[in-house]
Amino acid sequence: MSVLNEYGQPVGEPLPDWSPRPLPGAVTLRGDRCRLEPLNADRHAADLYAAYSSGPDHRDWTYMAAGPFEDEAAYRRHAEAAAAGSDPRHYAVIDLGRERAVGTLSLMRQTPVHGVVEVGNVMFSPLMKRSPISTEAQYLAMRYAFDDLGYRRYEWKCDSLNAPSRRTAERLGFTFEGVFRQAVVYKGRNRDTAWYSVLDTQWPAVERALRSWLAPENFDADGVQRRTLADVRAAAPAAQA
Repeated sequence: MSVLNEYGQPVGEPLPDWSPRPLPGAVTLRGDRCRLEPLNADRHAADLYAAYSSGPDHRDWTYMAAGPFEDEAAYRRHAEAAAAGSDPRHYAVIDLGRERAVGTLSLMRQTPVHGVVEVGNVMFSPLMKRSPISTEAQYLAMRYAFDDLGYRRYEWKCDSLNAPSRRTAERLGFTFEGVFRQAVVYKGRNRDTAWYSVLDTQWPAVERALRSWLAPENFDADGVQRRTLADVRAAAPAAQA
């Protein structure tokens, strides 16, 4: 939406009540199947290394800036460095059934003056992939950014060749915005970066779909979903672009 200024030029929609948002904090976010808590190497590194090592190979690290790690000590040093910072703000994903850390994500590139934040460093182990826990962890972080902190824009960025990450962004309700060519050099190679976002105007519809999919009644006694998230979203009113 644009309006005209006194010179007849189109300018952006006024935001007279806008104020900078708080920074993401060292908070614990609780769900029904998992919780997010500030990453702590003493509490989480051993469990995380074991969870990541449960896969058959190191392919999950291909599109990550760090890793893979040769042993638990090397991963612990990485976790210590990650936990020491506040941007990115790293969180461990705790499986409530196991009461163990099974993955991590972060809120990063924090721009509170504009109300923009990115979810990144998403490293979910085989213990949580393709499970409701992975969706709930993303939901908890999104809900924190929009509902608790009042951000206007929530970003997802990934290597444009990372097809699983792109599918996940689309499944969760992010809007594809384009590719920034030659945006990053990592692990000695080029990265063209695919950009996705959810805006605060879209969040209510995205939130309803995620909450509906995560509802206990959407899963049978064996934990199998009755409706996919795409089915839930297709049956709901469209999100505002």
